[in-house]
Amino acid sequence: MSTDSNSNLIHPTAVIAEGAKIGKNVRIGAYAVIEDNTVIGDDCYIDSHVKIARYTSIGKSCRVYYGALVGEEPQDHRFIEGLKSYTEIGNHTVIREYVTIHRPPFEGIKTIIGSHVLLMAFVHIAHDVIIEDNVTIANHTALTGHVHVEKGAVISGYVKIHQFCRIGSLAMIAPDSLIFQDVPPFCMLREQGFISGVNTVGLRRANYSTEQRANIKKAVKIFFFSGLNSSNACQKILETADSAETKQFCDFVKATKRGIIPGIPKRSTKDFDEE
Repeated sequence: MSTDSNSNLIHPTAVIAEGAKIGKNVRIGAYAVIEDNTVIGDDCYIDSHVKIARYTSIGKSCRVYYGALVGEEPQDHRFIEGLKSYTEIGNHTVIREYVTIHRPPFEGIKTIIGSHVLLMAFVHIAHDVIIEDNVTIANHTALTGHVHVEKGAVISGYVKIHQFCRIGSLAMIAPDSLIFQDVPPFCMLREQGFISGVNTVGLRRANYSTEQRANIKKAVKIFFFSGLNSSNACQKILETADSAETKQFCDFVKATKRGIIPGIPKRSTKDFDEE
């Protein structure tokens, strides 16, 4: 390893373009490739055999592990060589082994990964995806184009998410799930591919109060297990438990374009209350 004036440790076999901007205290491993028009923030770790493709910016204190490919051209027939689109990574984000992240096929658009995000090994993030802060995505999960994951969501391993789907804040997705519709905030989606209830553990870890958790549970119970249609359910939710959390839930539902993934069939509100 060689040290430069910014206290960076760079392996002599690493290939770094002249137009790359490298911050301070950055470590870059053997055979890593940093292309032109890239930014690597202070205190980052770039492991061996990583490629950071052009038009990618990585924030401070990020870690990118062996074999990851960040900001590469999309797997999309619409992409034209030479087009300038971007990949943006926040601060304190961890990208594990063989993760792939692709930039958009449209001029000036960004694929965005927030801060304090953990992408475990072999995760695929397609073009135009937005992942907000504090999201965790486990091994071998694939997000197709235009997926939006809100703050604090947890997506387990081997999950496949259809393009344009949304995963709400603090939602929890079970392993091996196939997601074709939106998952509202605070919800738990189990292996059967249906909403089963509230992500109670996630809400507690996020320091939601007992009252806030009770309001969220009322909203989920009414929306998924009362037999009401979407608009009537939201009206009843806001009449029954009008709070910031229930408004967030209903606003998410009202904005859906792909529809909301359903609750477990034939589950009653009584079953829900007995959990």
